[in-house]
Amino acid sequence: MAFRIASSLLAIVCALLLAACSGGDRMTFGGGSDGAPAASPAPAGPAAKPPPVNMAGRWTLAATGSTSCRMTLGANSPDATEGTIAPGGGCPFNFFTSRKWNYTEAGLTLRDHNAQPLAQLSPTGPSGFEGKTNAGQVVALSR
Repeated sequence: MAFRIASSLLAIVCALLLAACSGGDRMTFGGGSDGAPAASPAPAGPAAKPPPVNMAGRWTLAATGSTSCRMTLGANSPDATEGTIAPGGGCPFNFFTSRKWNYTEAGLTLRDHNAQPLAQLSPTGPSGFEGKTNAGQVVALSR
């Protein structure tokens, strides 16, 4: 019986030692990976300012001298600062590749499937944005 307990303890100790050596997610006892006390997480910075309107829902993207299309913007909450885009058919220029949006102090940025900016827009009122594509074409996003 004592042999069985000793071998079980030995197996547990070996498993703990192997787990402690398994890369970046090291098991630590009482602190960081170097034995020093773990640092508390850095305080979060100021929250990003949300867009002036809830972005979730159907929008129309129009380009001067071109066609327009419908886009559905997704957001996790009414004050979200980023979300998804599902473009409808017939979008002007390369907006058919739109997949993400984000809002910062600089305004609304529409991004493609590679996270590359397609256009930078500024608020024009309670339900619209206007701006330019990277190539300089004027576009508007409205409800």
